[in-house]
Amino acid sequence: MSDNIMLKVERLTKTYPATAGALTVLRDVSFSLNAGDSLAIVGPSGSGKTTLLGLCAGLDLPTSGDVLLAGESLQGRDEDSRAQLRNTHVGFVFQNFQLIPTLTGLENVLVPLELRGESGREAEAQALLERVGLGERGDHYPVQLSGGEQQRIALARAFINNPKILFCDEPTGNLDGETAANMIELVFGLNRERGTTLVLVTHDRDLAQRCQRIIRLKNGSVVTD
Repeated sequence: MSDNIMLKVERLTKTYPATAGALTVLRDVSFSLNAGDSLAIVGPSGSGKTTLLGLCAGLDLPTSGDVLLAGESLQGRDEDSRAQLRNTHVGFVFQNFQLIPTLTGLENVLVPLELRGESGREAEAQALLERVGLGERGDHYPVQLSGGEQQRIALARAFINNPKILFCDEPTGNLDGETAANMIELVFGLNRERGTTLVLVTHDRDLAQRCQRIIRLKNGSVVTD
């Protein structure tokens, strides 16, 4: 595998048992993405977008096929091993923010470092809050923040471990138009500044068209790339 390939997806298939027989939500999907590139995964609801994103990030395992993330195969790894790999290489931004309600904004940003047993990087976390325009909001709890502010906290959290690749699942899905536009600028700005590879799932056509590449899924298969 080339040193420049950050993500390599090899014939991924995901099937779930169902009362009416096996349900295949992803069929034989393959692609690779170079370091620093950006990819949007689009398609109608139920086309397998979020399933594909989860498999690429090692949140789930495929029925068949493999994912190589930063040159490391996810095949055969248990959840602890995949979690360690994610915490080393991956940042996440989800549609529903997934902040911990009992922690302040600054403490939420520091969570990935706490999971790695690292401390003493509060200044770095504060600098990220400044970068996303929330330097004065670090002592606020999620319930005290708007949806857009919570998503910016989540973005700062995603970058605190200097990820090689950022996965975004509908990052603007719960935001209004102007807030979504600001979020898009932050996502692409931070990726550009830090040389991060970007993979995002979106229904937002403007967001998808900002990426260098668009993969369209339908019924679990790639129909255009």
